[in-house]
Amino acid sequence: MTLSTWLLFATISLVTAFTPGPAVLLAISNSVAWGPRKTLFGSSMGSVVGIFTVSGAAMAGLGTLLHSSAWLFAALKTAGAVYLVYLGFRQWTNKSSMFDKPLPTDTAVNKSSMDLFRQGTLVSLTNPKSILFFTALFPQFIHVESPMLPQFLALTTVFAASALSSHVVYVLLAQRMQSWFATPRRAKVFNRVSGGAFGLLGLGLLRLKNPV
Repeated sequence: MTLSTWLLFATISLVTAFTPGPAVLLAISNSVAWGPRKTLFGSSMGSVVGIFTVSGAAMAGLGTLLHSSAWLFAALKTAGAVYLVYLGFRQWTNKSSMFDKPLPTDTAVNKSSMDLFRQGTLVSLTNPKSILFFTALFPQFIHVESPMLPQFLALTTVFAASALSSHVVYVLLAQRMQSWFATPRRAKVFNRVSGGAFGLLGLGLLRLKNPV
């Protein structure tokens, strides 16, 4: 891969990663609730694992299968939508304010880093949009005459690094805005807005059509 081609892929990855989506929204919500460190080592790392899994599945042919199998596409799409709506419902109905108390430490028992890791992984794995993205994007940058594994690792690492960078930026922005949400009323607004955003993303996922 030439430097210009790599830079083009890196630019596309950055633009895609910084476009707000389920993983970014989850990072912002978890950052406000549990702090940036737990978020980055929890849900964000889970999202990275999900990215590598989805990318590998796309290269292994799952993306093509999703294109050709309407019921499989619908099943995965529905599972992702239901999970996002569930996260939105929990956030919307949260009656406790996450802003009027100190952030939990990494030893908090009510939400472990592993819980956040699983949450981030699930959000990535249940989004067929990601598989279709990798299926459509990777063929443009892969040379079939060259070994596939190095190309897979190089491209996926660039995309995962872009996603992680976007999480860091959004998490830091959320932390700077946290004091503004310190009042109970604004905290409730945050819960409703973020919960509604999760729900809208889930409903939007249901509208995603299989590009057969």
